[in-house]
Amino acid sequence: MSGARAPTLVAVRLSEFWVRMDDHFGEAYARSVAHDHVLQELGDRTVDQALAAGVPAKQVWRAVCAEFEVPARKR
Repeated sequence: MSGARAPTLVAVRLSEFWVRMDDHFGEAYARSVAHDHVLQELGDRTVDQALAAGVPAKQVWRAVCAEFEVPARKR
């Protein structure tokens, strides 16, 4: 057995979150949105702040989808 650990569920969900952000906004703009855009649904926090505070990535993604009207096929 190798010394590599399997990714945790949280890490996988967070990775999927960033894949979806990059897919919808493009890599550079996704980081800008996450850092700069305050979402009321996240308690007037940015995506970065909400994730750092422990808000689940799935909940953050839903807030992003609502705020930016992400098409259902991308949700």
